Amino acid sequence: MAIARLRNLFALVALGGIYSFMMALALLALDAVDVSMTEASVGAGISTVLLLGTLYLTHIHEAPPTRLALFPLAMSIVTGVALLYGVAHLPPFGDPSTPMHRHVAPRYLNDVVRETGVPNAVTAVLASYRGFDTLGEATVIFTAGIGVMVLLRRRRRAPRDDKQGTGS
Repeated sequence: MAIARLRNLFALVALGGIYSFMMALALLALDAVDVSMTEASVGAGISTVLLLGTLYLTHIHEAPPTRLALFPLAMSIVTGVALLYGVAHLPPFGDPSTPMHRHVAPRYLNDVVRETGVPNAVTAVLASYRGFDTLGEATVIFTAGIGVMVLLRRRRRAPRDDKQGTGS
């Protein structure tokens, strides 16, 4: 709620970084170390630094809204209700009778070395079974970084006086 109500963009970025770091800790507590490290480095680290750099080049306070944003509010409520409906119909956390635990996980654990040649199951899933997905994620992060660099480079260039063609 605090993030949605803030108008000070510096405080917003700081709270977003703290939230991302807390999510990394929650993922670590759930034994998802690889996802936790990614969240900590990308969510709490790189994103926060890029947003702070953007704030340095722009304004620190958001302009007050000119009208009440009812459509985004309605869409947020509809999305929240849909998510709650979906979560209510999920099986209990860690239930061993779910299809994921009966079909997918045993196949990965039993066949990972034979199919990929990689002894670490997490690495094999990320690099082999989900290789295109991982490549897509890396491409998105790389493209975002290049975009930020282009925007920052364009912002730094000061207009110069062109006195070469005026003659004396």
